[in-house]
Amino acid sequence: MAQFHPGHVHIERVALNSHDHSYDLAIEYEATQDPKEGHGIQFHMHGSIEGKPVDERFFLAKDQVLPSFLMQLTRRAQAHLPAPKKFESLNSPHKLYDHMFEDIRQTLAVKSGDPIKPEHLQ
Repeated sequence: MAQFHPGHVHIERVALNSHDHSYDLAIEYEATQDPKEGHGIQFHMHGSIEGKPVDERFFLAKDQVLPSFLMQLTRRAQAHLPAPKKFESLNSPHKLYDHMFEDIRQTLAVKSGDPIKPEHLQ
């Protein structure tokens, strides 16, 4: 199951076998101002992975959010899985991330050619 509403995504997956994994995650996001990084998006991913609670919060600056929010969410989810299980990229099974991407782009008024802080390229 997957649902999108502006500012909120809910995804759920049931493991198909013992090598697979299950999760039930809500991802909430909102535009905010960070004193150091400036305008960006505050993310809150919570729910469960493999039946264990997940509660992750993180901020991405405007120039970082669109190129990397799915990668950040996937890495954080992966940290809750025991090796050798791998968390698939969150964008692969769910087209709703296209809606999330567009919502974030509009919320932050991101345009092609917007400047990127050099320290974010490292």
